[in-house]
Amino acid sequence: MESRINYTIVGIFVIVLLSGLIGFVYWLGKYGYQQEHDYYYVHMVESVSGLSPEASVKYRGVDVGIVEKIRLNPENSEEVELLLKLKRDTQVKVDTRATLRSFGMTGLAFVELTGGNKDAARLIGVDRIPVIPATPSTYARLDESLTILTGKLTRGLDRMEQLLSEQNLENISETLVELKALTKDVRTQVPAFKGLADHGILMEMEITRAFTRVESAAVGIEKMAGALEHDYADPNREMAGMIRQNLISLHQLLSELEILAGDLQRTTRSIEASPGDLIFKRSQVRPGPGEEGYDAR
Repeated sequence: MESRINYTIVGIFVIVLLSGLIGFVYWLGKYGYQQEHDYYYVHMVESVSGLSPEASVKYRGVDVGIVEKIRLNPENSEEVELLLKLKRDTQVKVDTRATLRSFGMTGLAFVELTGGNKDAARLIGVDRIPVIPATPSTYARLDESLTILTGKLTRGLDRMEQLLSEQNLENISETLVELKALTKDVRTQVPAFKGLADHGILMEMEITRAFTRVESAAVGIEKMAGALEHDYADPNREMAGMIRQNLISLHQLLSELEILAGDLQRTTRSIEASPGDLIFKRSQVRPGPGEEGYDAR
């Protein structure tokens, strides 16, 4: 009878001890271990394919926690909400950013935390779990860039197709033919341009000679005035001959100036009436004063 009581006491003691041990382990797993971690939310707008619960969270390549939960953001269906479980001593700052990365070619993804200036303040939530801003991953940026590039290439090909349409090709061909004909016309008018330039040079020479004669006539008149002043006592001596000679020269000079003025007036009227004749008119240039075949009529 005494031995039976001892076995009962031992059994009860063992049961109580096991129950206490199980309760302690449960408390430690639910409360004691949780106090050593902090929780943060990350909202991503890109696909999290390859990321699973219990995936690693790295801070500058160092494991600092795991992904506790993955779900769609109940407040925004365009975002994926990640719940990160990080070690309590992880220095998460207000400028820390979360990025999705993958392990090489395996396709398995993890969350990488970057940034975090040492002088920045700690990221602390007020009455709620704080949110770490997310940045696009390398694949997301590459996909966006390829999408933009594809759109630009498509628009460029469409414009190129419009530019190289049959109608535009015909217009370009016609323009090239007209340019070729215009080039030939310009080449044929080069001698006319040269003749016109030579004619202008001759006219300039005639004007220069005319002004020279005017200057000579002025000198003659000045000499005549001096002679008149010197020989006022004998007005008939050599006066008649000098006056006659100067008048003849002056009359010839005035005639040449009148002819030259007429040529200049006709040339000016011709250019004003048809400016295109300077390039496209195919006519023989009239010889100027002093040239062979010149006619003053």
